[in-house]
Amino acid sequence: MRARDVPVPSILLILFALSVVVTQAPFFRARRLISDAGGGRATACTKDAATCGCDYSDGKWVRSRSTDAMPYGEDCPFLDPGFRCMQNGRNDSSFRHWRWQPRRGSCHLPKFNATDMLERSRNGRIVFVGDSIGRNQWESMLCMLAASTPAGSRIYEQFGKPLSRHKGYLSMVFADYNLSVEYYRAPMLVMVDRLPPASDGAIKRAIRLDALPWHAARWAGADVLILNTGHWWNLHKTIKSGNYFTVGDRFNMTTNIKEAFRRSLQTVKDWALTNARLSKSSYIFFRSYSPSHYGNETWDTGGSCVEQWDPLTLITSESDWHEHLWINTMISSAAQRMRRRHGMNKDAVFLNITYMTGMRGDGHPSRHREPETPSDAPEDCSHWCLPGVPDTWNQMMYGHLVSMGFDIRSIKR
Repeated sequence: MRARDVPVPSILLILFALSVVVTQAPFFRARRLISDAGGGRATACTKDAATCGCDYSDGKWVRSRSTDAMPYGEDCPFLDPGFRCMQNGRNDSSFRHWRWQPRRGSCHLPKFNATDMLERSRNGRIVFVGDSIGRNQWESMLCMLAASTPAGSRIYEQFGKPLSRHKGYLSMVFADYNLSVEYYRAPMLVMVDRLPPASDGAIKRAIRLDALPWHAARWAGADVLILNTGHWWNLHKTIKSGNYFTVGDRFNMTTNIKEAFRRSLQTVKDWALTNARLSKSSYIFFRSYSPSHYGNETWDTGGSCVEQWDPLTLITSESDWHEHLWINTMISSAAQRMRRRHGMNKDAVFLNITYMTGMRGDGHPSRHREPETPSDAPEDCSHWCLPGVPDTWNQMMYGHLVSMGFDIRSIKR
């Protein structure tokens, strides 16, 4: 049939169908990465932003107005040297000048109000548990809050530990608010034991899938608890490094990593459901996977992100998403099962930052690592420059907390 022989209604129908495909392609791609990765739903649909049709995880990066001030600077005393990208030689600040805009017009992501967050958190504890990217987010929160404290306010480490410490935990106290903002290093969330060298040296550590780290007893007293994991759940960090999975005292040398990850999340879920010290007023966030951006190669074979300058406008290929899709699916499922905990009136929120973060290959330290890093060291395309992308994660978390009515001042202890 020639084009001029096609009935007008058919032509209009075809044009309409094409317009839907073209205009909605980024949306459906986003939803596929969000909803499928979230077990069929993006975030907790309780009395929070999601109930109102607001999905913070689905949107786009837009350039900030020049009048928008950064929440803090690299002179913040709580930043790791490796996250101070400008001080380490990066000569552009473009990565700082983007803000996240949720896609739906009715969905407003509130600006992070540090003074309000400090007041709402007065006499409380905000606890971050996870890997070094979780520490990235913790340092971001510290700096965002500290920037709004009154001049002369005292902020100190509760136990006198140096901030350079990367094992165990750190607890920063905002004295004027009687608030502690804490970080607990637990890259796999479950316990990892170093073992005496075996005769053949094959087994170096036991990843105990049925036990939490020794400092988990301190997590339970948190008013806001932010959990993250994922980057250590791969062959390189486990089996190839001599780290084998155990349940009880029995090693399983052939455990599938995905099954081990599922078992570890079950341990976290069971802890949340049964721990008597987990307050009825606690707010739990399970943050999704933060994508790395090693172009062409892996982190240890020359992978690079140094030439990435601006955010992507949309994700054009899903070939690189499979690894964290299964991780996100399991994390979201664990968060969903933690909801409506026995006697508790708040839900566990799946804080989905994967899609928005996947667009930000421009925000990593790359070659601009901490001082004295060898010139031939791999680039850092996993962690984030600060100020930078993790500030938006904390902004999203703040938006959820406000919408859920978080305010420790109103809680009767």
